[in-house]
Amino acid sequence: MEAGQMKAAVFKGPGKMELESRPIPVCPDPGVLIRVRFCGICGSDVRNFANGLKGGVTNQIMGHEAVGEIAEVRGSIPFSVGDRVALAPDVHCGKCWYCKRGLVNLCENHRMLGTHFPGGFAQYMALSQEQIEHGFLEKIPDALSYEEAALSETAAAVVACQNRLGITVGDTVVVIGDGPVGCLHVQLAKSRGAAQVILVGMDRLALAERFHPDLLLCNRDPEAVVEAVLRATGGRGADAVIAAVPAASVQQQGLRMLRRRGTLVIYGGVPQQAALSEMDSNQIHYNELTVTGAFSYPADGLQNALAALCSGKIEAGRFISAVVPLDAILEGFDMARRGSSLKVLVDLWR
Repeated sequence: MEAGQMKAAVFKGPGKMELESRPIPVCPDPGVLIRVRFCGICGSDVRNFANGLKGGVTNQIMGHEAVGEIAEVRGSIPFSVGDRVALAPDVHCGKCWYCKRGLVNLCENHRMLGTHFPGGFAQYMALSQEQIEHGFLEKIPDALSYEEAALSETAAAVVACQNRLGITVGDTVVVIGDGPVGCLHVQLAKSRGAAQVILVGMDRLALAERFHPDLLLCNRDPEAVVEAVLRATGGRGADAVIAAVPAASVQQQGLRMLRRRGTLVIYGGVPQQAALSEMDSNQIHYNELTVTGAFSYPADGLQNALAALCSGKIEAGRFISAVVPLDAILEGFDMARRGSSLKVLVDLWR
């Protein structure tokens, strides 16, 4: 690699990604330059790689679950060279109705690293003061490795969801989805004291079993799954159902697993062409059910996730199934797409 150059995986269009040698970005003034150590492959990365980035963006460096070290600092930025840091992708405007009320995850002018700005599938990233102040950059606690901290962005949304839901001691929680997000929900709900955590999945049940849900159900027969959940709860149903699958079909199924005044959380976004979901409104009305969405995390979301990882409430090492070099990033995407792994990390320097 020539001096002043870095390796990067560049998205060229649906199903196309190329390794390129690119100039190391100039550190903004004020801002920071980050030497990226690892970047996780998210389920949304897999979908965006297959279907395209929002707004038809191409020739962009994807990746938004990055960790690394500060390589350069300019201006009055509260970081020093050598600081180990974790990033999250969201950048809010700070000016809209939602931002002014602290609801930064609902920003009307929401932008993302890896879509609107270059992301973490490159050896270096540059962040301006605006991206730092209106985004997420946190120091990694000494107790966490880079690899463990790479789970913090995924965990941030899970922690925010359960905080808002108020999962607590004695609750019965059903999680639909056996990918990394579903398994994170299982582990976190158990650490919060839920009395019964039921995981419903399909293709990664063997991997999900390591997180010890109280009941593990295969969703190939949805009707049988609903009956099994009702049996396990004495016919009453669960306090909460978290639909962590990008499929509208599980949402009505989730309603049928709830107790009266229970809550269904639609956690996973679905493809635009399949976004409509049929739900029994009488069931919602007569049972006083709550249906809500969960998207991203508040301003302290990444900090809360790092704390959960540091405390052991979330055991990051149990989620990391594979680490691939940047040269093999397409192999890593294929592993994530096939469901043969939970979390796949890209090592930018191997």
